[in-house]
Order: sequence, then C-alpha cells, then structure tokens
Amino acid sequence: MRTPVRLTALITTMLAAAPAQAQTYDPAYPICLHVNDNMGSYISCRYVSMEQCRVSASARAAQCVVNPYFARAPKAGRAYPRPQ
Repeated sequence: MRTPVRLTALITTMLAAAPAQAQTYDPAYPICLHVNDNMGSYISCRYVSMEQCRVSASARAAQCVVNPYFARAPKAGRAYPRPQ
C-alpha cells in the first residue's frame, strides 16, 4: 500500500515542478542588447551607453534597448520632506 502512495506523490511532485527562469534584465546596466540568432533569442544587459551596445550589435541580428528595470541612482537631498 505504501509503494503506490509514494509513487503517486513522486509523480505529482515531478509534474508540478516547473523549471525556474533566470532574471532577464540586469538592473545594474541602463542598456540591453536583444539578440535573435539561430539558437533563439536572448537579452544581455551589460552596456553603459547606447554607442557601446551598437558596436556590439553591428553585423548581427540584434538591437539595443533601454533597460526598463535599470536601478537609477537616488536623488540628492532628503528622502522625506522635513516636517514643519
């Protein structure tokens, strides 16, 4: 009786587990390179300027995009207004 229950639990666990996906955009860099090649497509966020990205994208099926998750530096000054 134990074997069928354990087997059912094992199969259920294996079917329910989905592969984890890595984070696509690196929030440390403002520019990303979106590449489409014969192996599929991927996004590489490793560029600090659009020109640097364009040099890497030249002669490839790729385009440079602005990283929507770029962690901008906080503004100077107080984080909260001073109470009056």
